[in-house]
Amino acid sequence: MKTEKTKEMDMLSGELAGKLILFSLPLACSSILQQLFNSADVAVVGRFAGDTALAAVGSCVALVGIFVNLIVGLSVGPNAVLANLIGQKKRERINPMIHTILTFGLILGILLMVIGMLVSRSVLELSGTPDSVLQVALLYIRIYFLSLPCMLVYNFGAAVLRSFGDTRRPMYYLIVSGIINVILNLILVIVFQLGVAGVAIATVISNIVSAVMVLTYLYHREDEFQFRFHKMKIEKKDLKKILMIGIPAGIQGAIFSISNVFIQSGINSFGEAAIAGSSLALNFEYFTYDIASAFAQAAVTFTSQNYGAGNIKRCKKIFWLCMLFGMGFTEILSVVFILWDKFFVGIYTTSASVAAFGIIRMRHVCSLEGLTATYEVESAAMRGMGKSLEPSIVTILGTVVFRMIWMVTVFRMFPTYEMLMNVYVASWIFTGGTIFVIYRLHMKKLEQQNI
Repeated sequence: MKTEKTKEMDMLSGELAGKLILFSLPLACSSILQQLFNSADVAVVGRFAGDTALAAVGSCVALVGIFVNLIVGLSVGPNAVLANLIGQKKRERINPMIHTILTFGLILGILLMVIGMLVSRSVLELSGTPDSVLQVALLYIRIYFLSLPCMLVYNFGAAVLRSFGDTRRPMYYLIVSGIINVILNLILVIVFQLGVAGVAIATVISNIVSAVMVLTYLYHREDEFQFRFHKMKIEKKDLKKILMIGIPAGIQGAIFSISNVFIQSGINSFGEAAIAGSSLALNFEYFTYDIASAFAQAAVTFTSQNYGAGNIKRCKKIFWLCMLFGMGFTEILSVVFILWDKFFVGIYTTSASVAAFGIIRMRHVCSLEGLTATYEVESAAMRGMGKSLEPSIVTILGTVVFRMIWMVTVFRMFPTYEMLMNVYVASWIFTGGTIFVIYRLHMKKLEQQNI
């Protein structure tokens, strides 16, 4: 399954199901662990800093999501391009590509940090953040944004590792940085009474640690994946290839979160308890979504390599297996959360009103999270074949335009918290169905061309 020399997974031959699972599960575990550690922020704040602090962190969820989803989306570019080079056996081009990837990641991280600092107040006010929590929310988000350069470097570095099948090492790095995050949360909030500033500082430090670890590993490689600081530069041709795939995916992720800013304004209209309850329930959606996302990342990596090798038949098999596993495993975890919803919500809050809103969101949204695997895997398969713009446009229509229409029509006619939550599932069905049609048309075209 892996060559002894380079420790790479053979994605071009042999059975697929086992390899896809071996690739995806560490990714899912990594993301879930990361979310667990992030949830420690919410749990510690909710239990030791009060409902106002919890609402302040919750008010920042949508804004944080814009930047995080932009970063994760952009990292699809490095992953797909490197995997394609491996499939084409053009290994001599890998090292310059890696240095372009990491140099661009660092520069972009600094730029996003500055932008985040400048727009944070306006976005929080636009989303209707209550005055009672606005200043606390600003303190949290501005400290959090200091971690963006390291977040970019880690995600781009992890994308390099994923391109040749290594998904376990990033998981180990997240375990280490996550444990540091939890320990610092407890010390800074409980001992030093720093509140939301404490959890934000802990997040910054943990992101620094994860970035250092991934760079250290690449530095000690003795092959084409080796990283050296003195080689850091941007090759325009390589950057163009990365951005052609990464920019549509990144914009899709960012705009996806922008739509959540509008939904957040609806949530805010129900008061602090709704904000806090929605914030804690969102953690369970992240846990389940992480599984669907992991199989989507498997789809883009495996498809990129096999498309580069010209094996369209294997690309189709990858698509259907990732779709099956993504939806199936995601729904299994969703059912677990729904069956014991009161227990899981109780981990984050002791407030009955906050818990009530959290349970409503779980039952209306988290219960059908498996549907996210449809548009995620479909988009990933398209990007693995170099088609990034089409799924991005459809996702923007489905998650922004569709949701905004829902807000001004259905939600306005039935202004309940439950009806607001229903927008998520409705938009997933619309987006997944539309991208599937585009995927099938593209595959038929490839088959007719006998590629």
